[in-house]
Amino acid sequence: MSTTTALRSLNIENINPHVREAQYGVRGELAQRSEKYRAQLKKGHPPTPPEDTLPFDQVISANIGNPQQLDQKPITFFRQVLSLVEYPPLLENEEVLRNGLGYKQDVIDRAKWLLSEVKSVGAYSASQGAPAIRESVARYIEKRDGYASDPANIFLSAGASSGVNTLMNVICSSPQTGILVPIPQYPLYTATLAVLNARLVPYYLEESRAWGTNLQTIKESYQKAKSEGTDVRAIVVINPGNPTGATLTAEDVRGVLDLAAEQKLVVLADEVYQTNVFVGSFTSFKKGLRDLQKETPGKYDNLEVASLNSISKGMVGECGHRGGYFELTGFDPKVAEQIYKFVSIMLCPPVIGQCLVEMQVNPPKEGDPSYPLYKEEYDAIAQGLEARANALYKEFEKMEGVECQSPQGSMYLFPTINLPRKAIEAAQQQNRKLDNFYCSRLLDATGICVVPGSDFGQKEGTLHFRTTFLAPGTEWVGKITEFHKGFMDEFRG
Repeated sequence: MSTTTALRSLNIENINPHVREAQYGVRGELAQRSEKYRAQLKKGHPPTPPEDTLPFDQVISANIGNPQQLDQKPITFFRQVLSLVEYPPLLENEEVLRNGLGYKQDVIDRAKWLLSEVKSVGAYSASQGAPAIRESVARYIEKRDGYASDPANIFLSAGASSGVNTLMNVICSSPQTGILVPIPQYPLYTATLAVLNARLVPYYLEESRAWGTNLQTIKESYQKAKSEGTDVRAIVVINPGNPTGATLTAEDVRGVLDLAAEQKLVVLADEVYQTNVFVGSFTSFKKGLRDLQKETPGKYDNLEVASLNSISKGMVGECGHRGGYFELTGFDPKVAEQIYKFVSIMLCPPVIGQCLVEMQVNPPKEGDPSYPLYKEEYDAIAQGLEARANALYKEFEKMEGVECQSPQGSMYLFPTINLPRKAIEAAQQQNRKLDNFYCSRLLDATGICVVPGSDFGQKEGTLHFRTTFLAPGTEWVGKITEFHKGFMDEFRG
């Protein structure tokens, strides 16, 4: 029983049990400990008793895709426009902006246009998002896919996570509602299902096939859930993958859409890493659906796809500004009205985030004054990510008992780790899962925070961890290699 029971109205036993049961390991115990270490390092040395000196001089937060925390520089065009929409009086002297501060004319013009549409970034917008910004998103989608997009079907959101929360709240109508979710998966989905008291229907990705989908596995998971009384309503697909980094082929996309049409499943397409692709090319589920509808008229007309994107990923990396969108395709208009009602309860997504969405989907183009610097910065970020991904992969290849798929996309690698028997015994003594024990020891020894594979889900008998490759330089990668060798030596036998 909580010691606060007699003193307060709320205690751990009487709060919403579904909130209590939800797990979100990406920002769980190890992440919280890493922040304590960061604060301790910030206080300086010597440490204040009873704290001990730490064996590292910085914390590397490789647990979360947070690019600018790990020194990715903001894109100049985006931040210059934001400075003007945040403080419009700066526009009163354009000559100073151009000649004194180096602002290009297209920066000034974009800020003026955005202000003409939103009036003030400190004011509420329409609940679905500013109409002109939704029109920019629609043009981007049309250019990407080659098919028309209707701004009326686009909802701006406070990051993709807010869109996921909206859609799952609408879909999950009872404790019997189930949603197919890939394993391993981003724990937003399992945590949201737990809070909604709905059912997780897991389907396992195939590590031996570069973490691709296996339609037979999905069908078996679906049938098993149905036989147990679960009302399976939707399937989540993360493409490119998180935590795996895998990029689905066009055939994989079509296969999932075929299954969804056959079983009347809503497709929730998490596509926030769509520009983070190193191998192959990105195919959106919207394009996959439109291609199928063109090839087989009538068969896919009622298939519902909700596609999500975000300013937090890609080369933009503006996580803290909380901007994103989702597009509804094939939804009943009356359902779309309820989705609108749900988002309106929260009034509107952050307007500054909406402005960033507009710039993400409508960046400077060739011939624009800001284009050369924009392209230079964008390409440098993209090339840096790929280079660090490959450097990390090569280090993993050298490590005893570590197996890793080659980098394909997103911001992560998800290596398999094979650990000695004595490590299992040591983990049990600390009442920890083995992968958690390994990641905990890594953090304490090096200051590098990664996420145990068990927090994303993994096949029984396998161990993994997820790491970003966002941190600059390669010194931190060598620290993982050094730690791993010491760990294996310590528990060998």
